[in-house]
Amino acid sequence: MSLELNEQQVLRRQKLDELRELGIDPFPPHLFDVTHYSKDIKANFDSKPENYTKVKLAGRMMTQRVMGKAAFAVLQDSHGKIQIYVNRDEVCPGEDKTMYNRVFKKLLDIGDIIGVEGHVFTTQTGEISVHVTKLTVLSKCINPLPLPKEKDGVVYDAFTDPEARARMRYVDLVVNPENKETFIKRSRVIQSLRNTFLEKGYLEVETPILQPVHGGAAARPFKTHHNALDMELYLRIANELYLKRLIVGGFDGVFEFAKNFRNEGIDRTHNPEFTGLEIYVAYTDYNWMMDFTEEMLSKCAMDVTGGYDVNVGENAISFKAPFARMTMAEAIEKHSGIQIDGKSEEELGSLAKEKGCEITKEMGKGKIIDELFGTFAEEHMIQPTFITDYPIEMSPLTKKHRDKEGLVERFELFVNGKEIANAYTELNDPIEQKERFEDQLKLAARGDTEAMAMDHDFVRSLEFAMPPTSGLGLGIDRFTMMLTNQASIQEVLFFPQMRRENFE
Repeated sequence: MSLELNEQQVLRRQKLDELRELGIDPFPPHLFDVTHYSKDIKANFDSKPENYTKVKLAGRMMTQRVMGKAAFAVLQDSHGKIQIYVNRDEVCPGEDKTMYNRVFKKLLDIGDIIGVEGHVFTTQTGEISVHVTKLTVLSKCINPLPLPKEKDGVVYDAFTDPEARARMRYVDLVVNPENKETFIKRSRVIQSLRNTFLEKGYLEVETPILQPVHGGAAARPFKTHHNALDMELYLRIANELYLKRLIVGGFDGVFEFAKNFRNEGIDRTHNPEFTGLEIYVAYTDYNWMMDFTEEMLSKCAMDVTGGYDVNVGENAISFKAPFARMTMAEAIEKHSGIQIDGKSEEELGSLAKEKGCEITKEMGKGKIIDELFGTFAEEHMIQPTFITDYPIEMSPLTKKHRDKEGLVERFELFVNGKEIANAYTELNDPIEQKERFEDQLKLAARGDTEAMAMDHDFVRSLEFAMPPTSGLGLGIDRFTMMLTNQASIQEVLFFPQMRRENFE
């Protein structure tokens, strides 16, 4: 990216100087008391002259059409767009016409932020507009906006490049204001879920982002060094182990919307920094959590979209409860023909290789089963489906299944072929938990970079007794993608992680 100014940038900087020469601060520090917004004006306009006689609104000037002593422009605020009408003798009632002749006509540009006062009227073509009686410069835009142009019904130079839009989200939201709706819905997702939990009396909490032991998920962490303590710390990959400590401490239900960090690749469904919801409720199990998950996601879909049904790409998805349920073994057998029950690591590895899976020596039994499911079954889980009863090797923090040997009480929720939630009946036996961590250390010694580390303090917390508990982790980003019909996680993140831009 070149830092050399182009012609338009040079010209706009010259206009800054001219404004200052006229005694007009192009970036004034004072308050502008907005009283109305474009959407409200259009929705509530009354043609009676006594209504809306003192409208004050502010926003960006997006078009300008000057016709001698009068002009029309379009003002875009946070709620939408509205036309304004500027008459020279109205904004400059005295002899001095500088504000119109020089400032408005020559020194203001598309993208500048202005404040206007006036009254509402309808033009001869029936368009609701604001008749401006006073105009204030609020902020000069010295970099031209990449606005699209339309000719003969064809749009040219639209700001649609995904990388440019992600790098300059501030520009994307201005020139493509319809994209704001995705992020508004994202906020509503979090608000809906939070309201559900608070109504049930659960406590919203905060847990550490910098952790001495990375745990709570199978993922490769980011590592840093704390100078004052002279110790290695990790950006959290999950907040699970701290939330369960709070259940030990006596809270019956805790939840957190957490920023998590995983040192992994970037693709359409992965970003190294992402938002996860985790909730833990005492005296419940994974069957209770499945019912609760159906309830909260169905309600959330209704709150955010106004219904249960959404389109995700070419698929019509229904979030209306109940959701389908299938064990992992059933899903793998249905879509690959392989029966995993009772098979050893070596047998599963051989069967997977025969089916074309890439199996390495670092992969334990759990990773092989996960590979089979991911290769053959996952893409078929279009409608919301709970995959239940995972092999114990895949779930070091989960309680053993009460009826099925070698399995644990765990489910993952899949929608449109992607996992969006993960839940357990939580393991609360400290002796068994320590043994599970030791098994993870063995996998790490074999080269598994995503294996969990030993967390002695967490084991110690369980020694003080944690009640029967179920927990759930939900990927806010992926769930939002589905409710907004976005194919890439970058489209639901204001500022996704990207390679550093070269400004030299």
